[in-house]
Amino acid sequence: MTARKPGAPMPQTLRALIHSTAAHPARQVACPHCHALAGKPCQLRTNGRLLPEPHPKRVSAWAQQTACCPHCQVEPGTPCHDEHRPRTTVHTRRYQEAEDTAA
Repeated sequence: MTARKPGAPMPQTLRALIHSTAAHPARQVACPHCHALAGKPCQLRTNGRLLPEPHPKRVSAWAQQTACCPHCQVEPGTPCHDEHRPRTTVHTRRYQEAEDTAA
């Protein structure tokens, strides 16, 4: 067998481009679906494959923790509701508010 020669080093400009892709801000919280830790990407529960985007439940949990809901007027950390009935997800306007806050 022949020894494999190491390849050329990666240029800094290319390395910066690869690593500059910003992760979704929802990675700041743990995922309630796949139980990925804060800062780690979501993964499939069946085979552990890492996902490029967070699960919808994680995005919902992030929006709930970081933004006030303009629709039902609740503070960060409080779940959204419809006429005092709890919702399983947050209102669409709360997602927008969380994204504006993160930007």
